[in-house]
Amino acid sequence: MACIYGNIMNIDTTGASQATANQDRLTVNGVAASRKLAETDLARMENYRTVITEVGRAQQMDPAVIAAIISRESRAGAALEGGWGDHGNAFGLMQVDRRHHTPVGAFDSKQHMTQATEILISFINEIREKFPTWSREQCFKGGISAYNAGVSTVSSYLKIDARTTGRDYSNDVVARAQFYKRMGY
Repeated sequence: MACIYGNIMNIDTTGASQATANQDRLTVNGVAASRKLAETDLARMENYRTVITEVGRAQQMDPAVIAAIISRESRAGAALEGGWGDHGNAFGLMQVDRRHHTPVGAFDSKQHMTQATEILISFINEIREKFPTWSREQCFKGGISAYNAGVSTVSSYLKIDARTTGRDYSNDVVARAQFYKRMGY
């Protein structure tokens, strides 16, 4: 499926930081760590493949990116308690923050994934407005960074993750998405 926001496979990435890799006690970081983290979540992710694909198609978003955000945010549900994470502040597989949005649907529902994907798309569009000279892929990655930390935290492409969780959010998500793309998402 073509994604109107850019080709995830064409986005440069440094992958996961050591702090993120430490979640699974990995001795490697970077793209290799992101791939390993995504692979660890793959069996659980398969439970959501159909819904991820449907939402991706409806929203013109690459399903691999949705899967990567689910992997990063909730470890495909493994990190959630009653559908909640982030100390009770974020809901669902894609962790919609209740301090900024009103979560909808069940934690693993099409409604939830649609809402979260629409939030991601709004951030991509805001980054496109903020940085009109950036390529589609740069805006895509900037929107992924903003999904974690907000548009105001993206100040340059070079420092795209400077204020994200683990200082690697968009780089890790892009690397995980590239893995999931290779897995047929």
